[in-house]
Amino acid sequence: MTESSAAMASDADTDRPAMPALAKGWRCKCPACGQGKLLHSYLKVNTSCSHCGLDLAHARADDGPAYLTILIVGHIMAPLMHVVYFSWRPEPLVMFTVFTIGCVASSLYLLPRMKGIVIAYQWARRMHGFDNESLAGKGQ
Repeated sequence: MTESSAAMASDADTDRPAMPALAKGWRCKCPACGQGKLLHSYLKVNTSCSHCGLDLAHARADDGPAYLTILIVGHIMAPLMHVVYFSWRPEPLVMFTVFTIGCVASSLYLLPRMKGIVIAYQWARRMHGFDNESLAGKGQ
């Protein structure tokens, strides 16, 4: 085994830094460079990064972002509904309207960010094709 292939093999075994990648994913930016857009038309993943050329076509978020969004929104809204109801006793229609708008708005805000986080985590852990071959376009 040559020195360069040994270096590539050890590099493929190590994970990339996860926290910076997750922060870039939260901003819906490329997890590798942080410059190019990760998503287009709300939830569609770009085929590659426009800035660094990272291949994003194989990113698989599936139902993970929706599950995380429901988990977060539910854990925020349920206790908030309890506090609001027992503190102020609003009319049922007012409470229904306010919390429906709140749940929909927070879900629409969080969903693309959760998708960016899931894809960035996959990139950081070299999952679903985010290995050294996917960086061929980057020149690394």
